[in-house]
Amino acid sequence: MGRTNRKRRSTLANRAIAASAALALGGGGLLAANIYASAGESKNSTRNAQTTAASVATIKCPDVGQKLTSVPKRARAGVDKELAKLDQQVTEAYKRLADTRQAQAGDPAYVNNAILSPLKSKRVATIDRISNNIKRAGGKGPRGGGKLANCQGVPAETPAGGGQGNNGGQAGNNGGQAGDGGQAGNGGQAGNGGGQGGDGGNGGQAANGPVAADFQDITQVQPNGGPKGVGANGLPANGDTGSTGTFTTSCGTNENELRNSDNVIVAPGVSNGAQHQHDYVGNQSNDAFASDEDLAAAETTCQNQGDKSSYFWPVLRVQDGKDDIDADAAGGGQDGNVGTIQQASEAQLKFVGNKKSDVVAMPTALRIITGDAKAFVNGLNNANTNWSCTGFEDRQLTDKFPICPEGSSVVRTSNFQSCWDGQNIDSANHRTHVSFVQADGTCGNGFQAIPQLQVRLVYDVAAPQIEGDQITNAFAVDSFPDQLHKPITDHNDFINFFDENEMNEVVDCINSGQNCT
Repeated sequence: MGRTNRKRRSTLANRAIAASAALALGGGGLLAANIYASAGESKNSTRNAQTTAASVATIKCPDVGQKLTSVPKRARAGVDKELAKLDQQVTEAYKRLADTRQAQAGDPAYVNNAILSPLKSKRVATIDRISNNIKRAGGKGPRGGGKLANCQGVPAETPAGGGQGNNGGQAGNNGGQAGDGGQAGNGGQAGNGGGQGGDGGNGGQAANGPVAADFQDITQVQPNGGPKGVGANGLPANGDTGSTGTFTTSCGTNENELRNSDNVIVAPGVSNGAQHQHDYVGNQSNDAFASDEDLAAAETTCQNQGDKSSYFWPVLRVQDGKDDIDADAAGGGQDGNVGTIQQASEAQLKFVGNKKSDVVAMPTALRIITGDAKAFVNGLNNANTNWSCTGFEDRQLTDKFPICPEGSSVVRTSNFQSCWDGQNIDSANHRTHVSFVQADGTCGNGFQAIPQLQVRLVYDVAAPQIEGDQITNAFAVDSFPDQLHKPITDHNDFINFFDENEMNEVVDCINSGQNCT
């Protein structure tokens, strides 16, 4: 599609204002003033803020949004706006940290007195407003508001610990299944963050990542069983027993180039709420301001017109030093996402069953997020990434981008949560209304099995070239600036708008063991 259409599509991103930059899950973040600083959370990498200027490279704040597991529905709009303010405050503090190095060098207490203390005062007031919004709606405000307001200076140190091995073991809700190298734990990914000097020579991304250590030659990875899902067993929900059918919906690869940096699930009503660009397939009306009525009445790119669901994920870019259409826009160059956006050559959207039971229909407007856009900051509890190459999909990476051999393409796979609480289409933290299957394949806590969405994206990109610490022709997913374009931050989003009759056909197909399209 020509540039004229791309300009039309980019208006959603262009209307965003940087001042309203709301981070993905609200209210927290670890912002890197020195991009080579560690974002680890180990005890050795967290100090009192009153340290020398050279050692305070980042700011780490509690993620308030993830603490809000119960917010009355009529309070959520107000709470969402306040969470966005928390994120704005952290961003402003980070910018001040980055811009005042000379003052910090002359005063070891500068960071605490001039940056962290004022930030805490602002956060206390904002968290109080969040609590009041919730209480007025009959709920209970967040506990430990004072502690949630505290932020810390984090030094520029490489985190201690082992990190993930070649098979990139999946860190799931149960703490993760460690790979060959073992998981460093929720504190971070050793070797994946700090200590890599130089700009990496990666063709335009410069200090915002990725770096050479974020890539792994897929031919050097041992087979580890294929794409994982998060959960006690680390495996997809389906198997050769239970509901064994599949339903595949074909919605294209975003030939319309519909992209924006909003996220209507986590930041409704906030322009540039994601701070990175998403590709959209299926529903064509998805932006921050879309109501359920808007989405239900939208056009769809799916061949099956009964599927108006919205499928969206961060774009992948080759950092070739070239400006894409959003080079000067929020969510693009303004937020450190640069280079040429790549359209997937394949986008497979498949629903599968449960290995122990039949599945029930998804409710209209059900929202599911899998993975964590801030996993490099938040730890790995919600991380759910699978990176591989065609011809090597029995070998998966979670904390590395793959370097594929000639003739092989990059593959991103996301296996979604497939257990539903039977009542809610969303939850306050966008997590607790759905879950992954337990170790035995069943749904716990009285949840019901629903069709599991599996998204497989293929990209025909040239392999990066790495010499020592230098990398050329790097590729990476878009991310929040503080996430340094790490592969562990990949994520995927879904809003169900199947026609009710069509969803019933999906369920019947899966439960009867058929393979349908």
